[in-house]
Amino acid sequence: MLNLNQLKVEIENELKNNILSFWETHTVDRVHGGFYGSVSNELDVKKKAEKGAILNSRILWTFSKAYRHFEELNYLSIAEHAFSYLKEVFLDLENNGLFWEVTYNGIPTETRKHIYNQAFAIYGLSEFYRATGKEESLDIAKGLFKVIEAKSYDPQNKGYYEAFKNNWDQDDDFRLSGKELKAEKTMNTHLHLLEAYCNLYRVWKDKLLKERLIELIEVFNEKILDKQQYQFRLFFNEKWQSKANIISYGHDIEGSWLLYEAAEVLEDKNILLSIRETSVKMVETVYENGIDSNGGVHNERINEKVDRDKIWWVQAEAMVGFLNAYQLTKNEKFLLALQQNWSFTKKFIIDHQHGEWFWKRRSDLSIDPALQKVEPWKCPYHNARFGFEMSERLNTLIRNE
Repeated sequence: MLNLNQLKVEIENELKNNILSFWETHTVDRVHGGFYGSVSNELDVKKKAEKGAILNSRILWTFSKAYRHFEELNYLSIAEHAFSYLKEVFLDLENNGLFWEVTYNGIPTETRKHIYNQAFAIYGLSEFYRATGKEESLDIAKGLFKVIEAKSYDPQNKGYYEAFKNNWDQDDDFRLSGKELKAEKTMNTHLHLLEAYCNLYRVWKDKLLKERLIELIEVFNEKILDKQQYQFRLFFNEKWQSKANIISYGHDIEGSWLLYEAAEVLEDKNILLSIRETSVKMVETVYENGIDSNGGVHNERINEKVDRDKIWWVQAEAMVGFLNAYQLTKNEKFLLALQQNWSFTKKFIIDHQHGEWFWKRRSDLSIDPALQKVEPWKCPYHNARFGFEMSERLNTLIRNE
């Protein structure tokens, strides 16, 4: 049997002394505001790198949650720093919404309005409101919700369009990055809208927000989830026809617990019962198909080819998903999967020399030196959230033993 007390101590130590401390020590730009946009594995800081709104919003969420969790003022200070920069630099006061990217000294370089970006701002702002009670933060989050609903919502087919020009005219390029398929709607944006709307609903019991949160769960159940395999499809046209045969193990297991969390926040027993079954089946699929013999969880499957790289955030979300599945089923195999993944993460993903986690290990377990500790997509929210979730969930399990 896994020693839950020991696991809790190890993870809380990792959270405080290797994840939060890294971002506090190495990323805060005290001269120009915000956070440095590029830090290498060896801690070389590019002080003039561009700054991304998503990274800023994720840091805002992380340190707001850290202050709520640990009640230590140094975490509040970082959260306030992130909030100020979001409000003063990323927020487009003329057209609404957040810019995508700015220069190191705060001049917008990429001004398109991607819904994924707006969602993370809502997620961070609502958590900052939970931490501080600052009405201005909640007001900005409400405003972003309203502009998303006005500009992005598809009343005919349900769901949300991906991206818009700076003035909210339709954008021909919907993609988050050049690597992605062009698609009018994606699982990824809808997952993070679900996450954001869920957190906003905790603090703002708005009727339309509740309707949209319920509808997002239905969209996942009816449009995004492949109910033969219990895996998410990723890319769609506006009528929800799938455009690719790609499976993301990390998003599947992350989605399994985020969907259940949203159902819990809604306090609807029927939704909760339905999502409970879906959540467990999704984790079962990852358990059967996505785990390597070393305990790490694979990245994705494109057609029939499995990408066996081990991405940092996939391991973090997998451990939360395995523990959530154990809490729902009391099946010990999920605890064993968690234990094996934590052992893998400690050995290969955590950087014990310079702090934080490596972006990934290749399938041969080598490190890709081109991938950095900090850049627009390398953030603290996945592994810090893993720490908070594990701490809280393990506390509950230990109390009930």
